[in-house]
Amino acid sequence: MVTGQQTGMLYYILKRIGLMIPTLFGVMLITFTVTQFVPGGPVERLVAQIEGQGKGGEVSGSVSSMYRGDSGLDQEKVARLKKLYGFDQPPLERFVRMMKDYLVFDFGSSYYYHTSVAQLVISRMPVSMSLGFWSFLIVYGVCIPLGISKAVRDGSRFDIVTSSLILIGYAIPGFVLAIALIVLFGGGSFWSVFPLRGLVSDNWESFSLIGRITDYLWHMVLPITASAVGSLAVMTMLTKNSFLEEIRKQYVLTARAKGLSEQQVLYKHVFRNAIIPIITGFPGYFIAAFFTGSLLIETIFSLDGMGLLAYQSVLNRDYPVVLGTLYFFTIIGLVSRLLSDLSYLLVDPRINFEGVE
Repeated sequence: MVTGQQTGMLYYILKRIGLMIPTLFGVMLITFTVTQFVPGGPVERLVAQIEGQGKGGEVSGSVSSMYRGDSGLDQEKVARLKKLYGFDQPPLERFVRMMKDYLVFDFGSSYYYHTSVAQLVISRMPVSMSLGFWSFLIVYGVCIPLGISKAVRDGSRFDIVTSSLILIGYAIPGFVLAIALIVLFGGGSFWSVFPLRGLVSDNWESFSLIGRITDYLWHMVLPITASAVGSLAVMTMLTKNSFLEEIRKQYVLTARAKGLSEQQVLYKHVFRNAIIPIITGFPGYFIAAFFTGSLLIETIFSLDGMGLLAYQSVLNRDYPVVLGTLYFFTIIGLVSRLLSDLSYLLVDPRINFEGVE
């Protein structure tokens, strides 16, 4: 039998999904409109490239038939280029056709890399997923127990020292820390301990299973350290403040008056209430860590991930990659926000959906 709570929850989910559609449409429409006014589009870049190559006397690929010596490109050839990229159609018609393709996750082909956008994203995903997965484990694995310890020992020397250390880490930009790690441990000026390029070594396939795992983890040490340190302060202080707020409430004094030990009070009463604001951000942070990349970290450590792909796509006016990845990650972001809201119900059964309208 379906209860009022279940009906209210279903209505809430459907309502949120209904709001996702205009949000997604609006994001895509605004971005598509902006790309129409950005100078130096893909056609202009290709024309400049062809004319530049023509001055050197060489042109390769499918564009060679459009070029004749140093005479440049006439309007007919420019029109052929626009047709090649689909820019011969009105913007509204192109936008409608694009959204129809995106509904079935057909993102087209990259102008710059000459491969499908889906394959391009899949090829770059392992780097971003590796950075995100290990950073996520480190942040949550370190910050929650550290934040609890700081709350229990609020004002102690341990609390002051750890706060100072994590705030220093937070104040140092990730790319500065990455450069410092390279200088210290990457063979820059001191010790050559960790590798600097890629996820694995060039001869990775010749290693044993244990050797492959070790080699992969060894490559991840420096980039993960550089990307995770800055996130430690926020999550640690959030955990500490959440537990401190609960520890000071009346029900904690009542539990202590009943003779419960500090461990029982902390983990049977305080923990389940204080952990709510932390756990509810879990889905969003988890998904974001997996599918986003860090441009500076990936550039410094020569990692071809999503951050570097996004940056290069914008510079090269590679609109299929820009718009396709935006569409995909906007959906991911909207779903993660919905999961974050629904996670409240899992950690706090007191939430009632029956009154949701």
